[in-house]
Formats: sequence, C-alpha cells, structure tokens
Amino acid sequence: MKRRVIFLDIDGTLTEPGKNTPPESALRAIRGAREAGHLVFLCSGRSLGMLSALLQYSFDGVVASSGGYIRCGEELIFDCPMKPEQQEKAVRVLKKNGVFCMIECLDGSYVDEAFKDFLRKHEGEGGSSEMLRWKEQIESELNIRPMAEYRGQPVYKIVMMAEDKAQLKEPQRLLGEDFFFSIPQGGRFGFTDGELVNRKFDKGKAVRRVCEKLGIPVEDSIAFGDSVNDREMLETAGLSICMAGGSEEIKQIADEICPAVTEDGLYRAFLRHGLCKE
Repeated sequence: MKRRVIFLDIDGTLTEPGKNTPPESALRAIRGAREAGHLVFLCSGRSLGMLSALLQYSFDGVVASSGGYIRCGEELIFDCPMKPEQQEKAVRVLKKNGVFCMIECLDGSYVDEAFKDFLRKHEGEGGSSEMLRWKEQIESELNIRPMAEYRGQPVYKIVMMAEDKAQLKEPQRLLGEDFFFSIPQGGRFGFTDGELVNRKFDKGKAVRRVCEKLGIPVEDSIAFGDSVNDREMLETAGLSICMAGGSEEIKQIADEICPAVTEDGLYRAFLRHGLCKE
C-alpha cells in the first residue's frame, strides 16, 4: 500500500464556511486514514489563530495562511510573514484605493469596521460563496478582532474586498512584484474579493515543502478544496478533488468532484480511494 499525504482545505471542504466542527463522517474518515498509515494535513487560508479550534482533532500537521506557516507534527518547517516595509506599503496602497482589508497574523485576524460594513451592504447579493464565507467567519469564534486591537504582530496575508475591480489596478501594479493577487474569475455581483499572498508561498508550494520533508513523492499526495485559493494546491497534488459546492473554475481544474461537506463528501471520497474503511 502506498503511503499517501492528504491535504484538506477547511472552509467549504472539511467544515461548512466559517464553522469549526467537521461532520462526524469526516472525522471518521480522517481517523481511518491515519490508522491505515496515511498522513492528514490541514491546508487552509486561515491564520493559525483562526484554525486553532480544529487542532483538538488529530492531524499530522498544518499549513496555515495559504502556505506562509507550515508545521509537520510539532516541527515548524516554514515561517514567512511579510517584512514590515512590505506590510506597511501593502496596507497603505490598498487603503489609498478604497480597498477594504483584513490582516492575518498567527494569533488571529484584525479587521476594520469598514470591512464589516461592506459585508453587510452586499449581504445576499447573488449568493456569493466568498461573501458568505467571510460573513460567517467574522460572526463566528475564529479570533477575528477589531483593527483597534492590532499591536504590530507580523502579518502573513491580507484579505481584500472592493466595490470595483478597477480599484485593484494600481495595487497590482505597485505590489505585484512581491505579492500575488488571488482573485476569483468573472463578475462578482458588483464587488471583488480576493487575497494578497506573498509570492514566496502558496498552497501548492506548501504541498511540495511538506512532501519533501516527509520523503513522500508529490504524486502520492491528495488535495481536497473548493475555492480559488485552493487552485495551486489542486494543481500540484497527485490527485485533486473539488467539493460539489465549490466554485466552477476550481471544478474545471480538479481531477474529481466529490459530494459536498454537508453530504459526507470527504468520507465518501476517502472510501472510494481506499484511504479508510467503512
């Protein structure tokens, strides 16, 4: 039997967006896979503080902040916050262009009240999965705090929302050398959402870093995701699986589509690929 390393996105994959409790079927699948000798990693855009409630469940490691922070077991193998000058420039340029920001640190995330107002303004527009995701996360117990409480901790990633995609033209020009703009394709009901991610990492690079550390070929990795920030992870892994509730652009690049998280999707996919037993 090949030993596999499995990478699980959280929101929309392991749990419903913004939630901290996986379905029992998913936990059963993870236990079964680990008992069979496979390794299971959380691989999330969430900061470490935002996913800490899930660490009560047994995983073999964690990829946080879209690959900016990686632990194998208790060993830290990658840690790449923004440099202070990068952080200052990024926030300044985004705010100058009227882009709403949430900064992500190890202990949690910090958000301006204007970001919350933006979510309330667009609530319900077109059923955007990302808008729902952030509304649920901010209203849940995910260590998302007011910007007034920020005390200068290192920042790993910035979540962005704007009224118009044109507001990102100057930021992309001024920040593009250091940062990748992860933005869903197509029109998004009058607003644009996305993430500002350091070019030194992404979830795909994280898959490679973990596999190299573990001595497991990348082709023996399996990744589960559902949204645009999972693209690199799904493109890199040996087998990529998108959840049924995922975005259409991600479904197009995945090798397979499995049922939604609310329909025992992980458990059914694990069974199909012999990662666990019934």
